[in-house]
Amino acid sequence: MATNMAPHNLREVVAAAQHLLAHPKADLDDLMKFVPGPDLPTGGIIVGLDGIREAYEVGKGSFRVRAKVEIEQISARRQGIVVRELPYQVGTERVIERIKDLVTSKKLQGISDVTDLTDYESGLQLVIEIKNGFNPAAVLDQLYKLTPLEEAFHINNVALVEGQPVTLGLKPLLEVFLKHRLDVVRRRSLYRRTKASDRLHLVDGLLVAILDIDEVIAVIRSSDDSGMAKERLIKAFDLSDIQATYILEMPLRRLTKFSRIELEKEQNELQMIIADLTDILENDKRLRKVVGDELTEAAKVFGNDRRTVLESDEGIVSAALAVPLEVEDDPCQVMLSATGLLARTTGAVASEFGKKRVNHDTIRSVISTSARADIGVVTSAGRVLRLSVVGLPALPENSVLSVAGGVALKELITLDKEERPLALMTLDNPDSTLFLATAAGIVKRVAHDVPTSAGDWSVMRVDDGDWVVGAMQVVGDDGEVVLISDDAQLLRFDFNVLRAAGRAAGGVAGIRLSDEAILIYGTVVKPHSDCVVATVAGDYGALKGTAAHSMKITPLSEFPAKGRGTGGVRCHKFLSGENSLVNAAAGNSPVHACGSTGAFVETPEKFGKRDGSGTTLRKPVEAVCCAPDQLP
Repeated sequence: MATNMAPHNLREVVAAAQHLLAHPKADLDDLMKFVPGPDLPTGGIIVGLDGIREAYEVGKGSFRVRAKVEIEQISARRQGIVVRELPYQVGTERVIERIKDLVTSKKLQGISDVTDLTDYESGLQLVIEIKNGFNPAAVLDQLYKLTPLEEAFHINNVALVEGQPVTLGLKPLLEVFLKHRLDVVRRRSLYRRTKASDRLHLVDGLLVAILDIDEVIAVIRSSDDSGMAKERLIKAFDLSDIQATYILEMPLRRLTKFSRIELEKEQNELQMIIADLTDILENDKRLRKVVGDELTEAAKVFGNDRRTVLESDEGIVSAALAVPLEVEDDPCQVMLSATGLLARTTGAVASEFGKKRVNHDTIRSVISTSARADIGVVTSAGRVLRLSVVGLPALPENSVLSVAGGVALKELITLDKEERPLALMTLDNPDSTLFLATAAGIVKRVAHDVPTSAGDWSVMRVDDGDWVVGAMQVVGDDGEVVLISDDAQLLRFDFNVLRAAGRAAGGVAGIRLSDEAILIYGTVVKPHSDCVVATVAGDYGALKGTAAHSMKITPLSEFPAKGRGTGGVRCHKFLSGENSLVNAAAGNSPVHACGSTGAFVETPEKFGKRDGSGTTLRKPVEAVCCAPDQLP
């Protein structure tokens, strides 16, 4: 005969028992308001409340227990399923062994590693690492189906009642328990009353004897033996045999120390105890109250909060029905922030780029691609590094364009000491070309030529002491090149004057720079009424983050176009304490700016004159960005 009773929450069981004490005719529905289901010591989630009700009704039933898990970003490249609570009587070793067997036999896909990080401080922590390209929710659904992360628990409530095994539901179980507790309290009260009555009888005898202690001593001393002394005490003081024996056996030194006041106090206390115990024995309502109070105290001392979550079958939706196992190659957009964070969207939402204030970081580059594609990261060293989109953190749908919650690019690719990321590019658009500009004023238009399997490749030969300051992937020949130097010179010319060249070819002169001047920004824009130029002036020799900056936003149309290789026109007048441009950008308005930590910096609302000075900012600007003209 198999007996299997599920653990329950002490506080809930006590509450149900107290209700049944007060309302003996309560039905199962009333009791289940207090005891909705088992509460397992290992926590977890119970699924299938119909089986619990059946067990509470007839004594037999079953339910499913699921592990409590969280889907987290466990590394820069990978998501994982972190198990915090396991089903009752399931250990981590059993789960790990089952997962390994399923992965080896190819019955379970999408798992790259399983690590047990359980310790005494953080508790249970089983990390299941998910491969890139697989939906963690769908993998979790498979784990529930194939591993002990979901287990069935069968209830068989068999108890010995009057020596006979009986299968009991919830109410009969509570009734048998309460009957036992009532019997225990009744017998205990009877025993205590008997003990108190016996003691009271002795105290009454002592009070009689102590009133005339000298005569008691004289009677004892004048008697020939103890038997004669007991008979004379009984006759002289009207004592019972027990009282006289107790006085005779008591040492004289103890008898003399007794105080009448103390004995009378003890007498009163014993009388009150006897009266209270008699009330419990003769009053059924009082007896039930005592049982209820004792249960309350037990729950207060030993009870704890519920650990197990209860969910109906309707509340559990199979992930496999809603989410495919592998991530679909759906359209998405990938964003690179000014501080080097990278993230992807779950859909095409960048049409609203720049229309909302972004409170965290600014978007340096954004491209349209798909979830299972590869993209390129263009760097200041003139090379492109291949990166898989599917491993990037996905932003929630309909979220404001921001990379808050993104991953640091340096955790995904390896850059040289002075190398920094400039822009993103798609690798599967043969109609596009890549525009590059260097600090020495050299520009290049690179034809689409992506190596099949290379992890990184060079797109421009950069001379020693030079570096790429601007990069932009462009579709078609329309647009204008905008170059801005640190001595506040701006040059714009038609993009179509640049001929596409191969990756190994060198660049051509883009802007004629004055002595010691360098190019700080270069891009390709499509001029229209919303196209602006943002320039930030400061002190080139000041300690980074200490000097105030001034910023000016000017319509691009204010600057006349000139030919390639010319010197351009003045775009910013320096204020006192300023000697160079420290940042610049060109593109669609509005303009976003941020500090070194990514905190938002307010930008001027009014346009400035073409060669005018800027508006002093409250905080130094680390990066300034405009919305791109196109999303390759």
